[in-house]
Amino acid sequence: MTDTEQTLWYYLRGKRFLGYKFKRQVPIGNYIVDFLCTDNKTIIELDGAGHLEPIQIQHDNEREIYLKEKGYKVIRILNNELENMESVLEYIRINIENPSPQPSPLERGEPKYKRIIMLTKIINSMISFAWRK
Repeated sequence: MTDTEQTLWYYLRGKRFLGYKFKRQVPIGNYIVDFLCTDNKTIIELDGAGHLEPIQIQHDNEREIYLKEKGYKVIRILNNELENMESVLEYIRINIENPSPQPSPLERGEPKYKRIIMLTKIINSMISFAWRK
């Protein structure tokens, strides 16, 4: 598991999160999902910057269609969103308790391309900061 997956797993494992049962690294067809809430077939995917690349977006969309056809609900969380764990856990709670996926805090009221532009700026500033050190 990545560091971000370990961080989120701390809150999800052992029915710590509102009593829901989660499993990690679950194979479904040809895919392995990050986390699966077995109580209601909700999948949580943690995405890094690579998921903003056009080819990866296309792959993720195909994967999501397949998983939805199998009866799963897929929610995606960007790694940097874990900086505000309280909001992430609330986002997960809302999605688990609602039958249809709810938008992430960054998506509310913003077209997807604006989210990608914003995340690209964040990533570029992080890279620039790292090079200065």
